[in-house]
Amino acid sequence: MEDYEQLLEKAYKSIKVVDTSSERFEIPKVKGIISGKNTIITNIIDIANKIRRPVENIIKFLQKELAAAAKLDNDRLVFNTKLNSGRVNEKLELYVKEFVLCNECKKPDTEITSEKGIKFKHCLACGAKSPIKRKF
Repeated sequence: MEDYEQLLEKAYKSIKVVDTSSERFEIPKVKGIISGKNTIITNIIDIANKIRRPVENIIKFLQKELAAAAKLDNDRLVFNTKLNSGRVNEKLELYVKEFVLCNECKKPDTEITSEKGIKFKHCLACGAKSPIKRKF
């Protein structure tokens, strides 16, 4: 049988770490260029890492909201149309509000869970659980 120290270490490894720093959460602004008729977002992977969501979900959401086809080319997101960076940033902020920030405490320490086909935002900081109304 395992001793107390081993069980405690095992429990700590299975717990998700919540960032307790008091610094303000900021969404990175998109960096990109317009090349011909295409808009290329060069920091989409950095944005996905910062908000801790799969890049595929972000791309799918942006495609739907901006009504533009896009593909991931290496670490760049290429839209098949010219887009204003302000508009892309606005839609990215909407994504963060809908799928990342907790509805109760407004912290970004959330995870997406699914129960009986319904997706929920579960906050690791305050424990709140709220349904996600949009699809991504």
